[in-house]
Amino acid sequence: MSERPDRFGVDDIAERAEKAFAEAVDLDALEEARVRFIGRKGEITTLLRSIGSLPNEERPAFGDLVNDLRERILGLYERRKGALSEGAAEEDYFSGDPTLPGRRVLLGGRHVLHQVLRDIKRIFFGMGYSLAEGPDVELDYYNFEALNFPPDHPSRDTQDTFYIDRDILLRTQTSPVQVRYMEKHKPPLRIIVPGRVYRNESPDPSHASEFLQMEGLYVDRNVSLADLRNDMTYFVRAFFGSDAKVRFRPHFFPFTEPSAEADMSCFACRGSGCSICGRTGWIEIMGAGMVHPHVFRNAGYDPDAYTGFAFGLGLDRIAMLKYGIDDIRRLLANDLRFLRQFWAETAGEVFE
Repeated sequence: MSERPDRFGVDDIAERAEKAFAEAVDLDALEEARVRFIGRKGEITTLLRSIGSLPNEERPAFGDLVNDLRERILGLYERRKGALSEGAAEEDYFSGDPTLPGRRVLLGGRHVLHQVLRDIKRIFFGMGYSLAEGPDVELDYYNFEALNFPPDHPSRDTQDTFYIDRDILLRTQTSPVQVRYMEKHKPPLRIIVPGRVYRNESPDPSHASEFLQMEGLYVDRNVSLADLRNDMTYFVRAFFGSDAKVRFRPHFFPFTEPSAEADMSCFACRGSGCSICGRTGWIEIMGAGMVHPHVFRNAGYDPDAYTGFAFGLGLDRIAMLKYGIDDIRRLLANDLRFLRQFWAETAGEVFE
């Protein structure tokens, strides 16, 4: 069998095939070389057909030898094809006019809700508030009972949510973090608590089953409604403009006493009355009030020694007011045609 390569030219075929593939300057020339050696009528096929002229005992070994040769040549072909294809792609890429302007790369931007959250955080951080966070999946105790929502009390009906079991739910507000934070920290404290909350709502232009909310809490000795009004007025004017006005209306929240709704003068009509403000000249922006003594007791604070205020605002609503967005559902639709309107403000920004 040692004479077989010389007898049938196996080594010679391998050398000629390797040389032909190396000399192929493009894919067409390479294909011609492939057909010549391993095509249906190529030299390898002809060599395989010659097996019939060999003695029976030599045929299996020779067949293996030729098949190995075919695999070797096929490997050489594939490597050369890959090299030529890569070169062709590079040539095609640079085949255009190099003096033409490049294609503009689409840069993303910060979501409008996170733009609003970033701006609000900067305002409150400048006022001495710090950031606190809590879990989205919450215990019924922290979401309701610790905030003075007794079991089976009608006040729970306005915050229907999604229950995992009887005692675990998706939080309806970021207020549970108030109690969680007070349990671990002593006064004085000032915190803001942004986060996603969930309500069992039927979606419409002004309601969603999930949205962003931000809670605020300030606790110290001798904190009063005057402090609440001062901080809220500063925030509104810093965010919406220095000419904005703030008013408070009596309201009810289980976790504050007294409680109030905070309104700002309509940014569109400047208080004269329009369709945006319902002809009243005012727009509701948040709920607020003095922390209820029961909430202090549940957190381990002495309500005779400390007072404080809390407030909560919907970031989706604030974004809608600032940018004139008419449907809250747009904020979760991920429609680039809508989101691109707000990217100019964060172009090139290094995200936190």
